Amino acid sequence: MKNFRFLFIPIIICISACGWFKQPPEIGKVLSEHFKNKIYKDFDTVAFDSVFVSTMNSLSELFVNPKTIKAYYTSTTNEPKLVTKFYTDGELDSLVAYLENSKVHGFNPKIFKTEEIKGLLAELAANKFKNVEETYPVIAKLELLSANAYLNYNNYLKYGVVNPRNIFSRYYIKVKRPDSLGMTKLLASESLIDTLRIVQPKSPQYRALQEAYLKADALDEKRILLLNMERFRWKMPETGDNYVQVNIPDFKLTWFDKQDTVISMKVCVGGKRENGYDEKLKAFAKSGNLDDKPKNHETPLLFSKINSIQANPVWNIPVSIAQSEIYWMARKDPYYLSNSNINVYYKDKLIGEPDTINWSRYSRDKLPFKFKQGSGGGNALGKFKFIFDNSSSIYLHDTNNKNGFNLTNRAISHGCVRVEKPLEFAERLVGDGYIYDKLRAEVDLPPVDSTHNKWYKKRMAAKADTTKAFKLKPAWFGPKKPVPLIITYFTAWAQNNKIEYRPDVYQMDEKLWVSMKKYRL
Repeated sequence: MKNFRFLFIPIIICISACGWFKQPPEIGKVLSEHFKNKIYKDFDTVAFDSVFVSTMNSLSELFVNPKTIKAYYTSTTNEPKLVTKFYTDGELDSLVAYLENSKVHGFNPKIFKTEEIKGLLAELAANKFKNVEETYPVIAKLELLSANAYLNYNNYLKYGVVNPRNIFSRYYIKVKRPDSLGMTKLLASESLIDTLRIVQPKSPQYRALQEAYLKADALDEKRILLLNMERFRWKMPETGDNYVQVNIPDFKLTWFDKQDTVISMKVCVGGKRENGYDEKLKAFAKSGNLDDKPKNHETPLLFSKINSIQANPVWNIPVSIAQSEIYWMARKDPYYLSNSNINVYYKDKLIGEPDTINWSRYSRDKLPFKFKQGSGGGNALGKFKFIFDNSSSIYLHDTNNKNGFNLTNRAISHGCVRVEKPLEFAERLVGDGYIYDKLRAEVDLPPVDSTHNKWYKKRMAAKADTTKAFKLKPAWFGPKKPVPLIITYFTAWAQNNKIEYRPDVYQMDEKLWVSMKKYRL
């Protein structure tokens, strides 16, 4: 009897290898039961795999993230997971409904291959296949197009269709972009409907712009609304509830505490670049002549934290300004530097009498000097400088020329941001009465708290003492804690239950509109 038992073992192995006990894969079971069609019981994973790979190769050039999609299906042995899990319960039909309705976000449904997916669903639902082999290309294509559309729809709503850092030369905000791990999790989702519902933008600003977009008839208005909906889709760094925003087209600084405005004031920002800037820049690249170099003083878009305040600041004059302005003024008027309280340094050593420099001996594109404007009333930075880390040497500051705040177009600076009410801004930053009075004394203002009058009187006495040379020096103050600052660019936003519109001062709307061409309606 034992010998007979051993004879059965190779027979069983042989039968299994021949497929006599072979079970259909999950996709075969699901579709066989759903359609009551026996052909799906013959579903051959090896044959399907071959069709799936060839379909993947033919479609991959259409995908936005082909490597991620391919890696996911390689890890799942090319199983049609989405069709298996979401066809029979109607969730793939729901995906199509969301894709068709993407117009409410300004998207063109064609970018998701919506009609092709819809047609494949209809073909599968017709259940007119003569054999299971005819279903392989339909299932493979439906799976891959659905995966691509599902990823793209989620990514576009969560991160935007455009990476602004790729199209704007002075966009330094590190917006978060889709990554392969997040997309893999999306493809492995247990519910398409839940994911599609959750990804819908919920910010009040976006919803207000979207509502206005759906109501607008004028194409120009719809365009501006769509562009700013895209800006609100970009995944910005976390600012927290308490932060400062400078919106360049609005020429405004606003301090927010949650949704409430704490303070608001006018600002002057960098002047826009010269017309024909790109072409002129090419000419400069060839000639190397500074006369050919086009001007570009646009304030960069960035995110940082205000970490210090300098009262009575010193202005370290940038090389570009020294070459384009200071050099010519010094040649024209030998006393310009002294009268403007500008010190000149050669190899980091102060030149005692800069008025004696023979400027005609030096080429302005190779100036060996550095220039610093000392503290005082004539300083271009005024009485306060608000400092934050950034790679562009940009800061917020006071100004000795207040007339600029009366202009409608306040894009007039060399790139830094001039604030209208620096003292009020400084008070909010320090957040402490004792420190604030110290700061006021540095700029010759009496303290708010009369018990601090001693500092003020001592300082004023030192300034009035003619037996000693009083030298105005910068004084540093720290904010109560670093305050997040975002310099951004919105030409439309919601405020007081209406949409505010502003001119496209840097022509950034036009560039964004072109970049969004293949995605928009």
